[in-house]
Amino acid sequence: MRIPLLMAAALSVGAAHAADPVVGRTKASMACAVCHGPTGMSMMPNAPHLAGQPAIYLVEQLKNYRSGKRTHEVMGVIAKPLTDAEIEDLAAWYSSLQISVQAP
Repeated sequence: MRIPLLMAAALSVGAAHAADPVVGRTKASMACAVCHGPTGMSMMPNAPHLAGQPAIYLVEQLKNYRSGKRTHEVMGVIAKPLTDAEIEDLAAWYSSLQISVQAP
């Protein structure tokens, strides 16, 4: 019996990566915390807060830095070697952080 080509192709592809915030936290502590703070709350005026940002936004921006579509001297270097899985893990970490805002 012959397996249809489409089914064979689907079987050969590995399972999709499930973003892991614990792995993202470890990666962030090595590469991101210097500028964006250990909990994604930057103390530097020219680095944005990442805590609480939507994962979809973070993934898109990191991929834009990686591809050169979005440019920044430091972020271009940081994002260039990241895999899609690493980007998803970082986004999972930062989006899992909850922040609160108080009106004055």
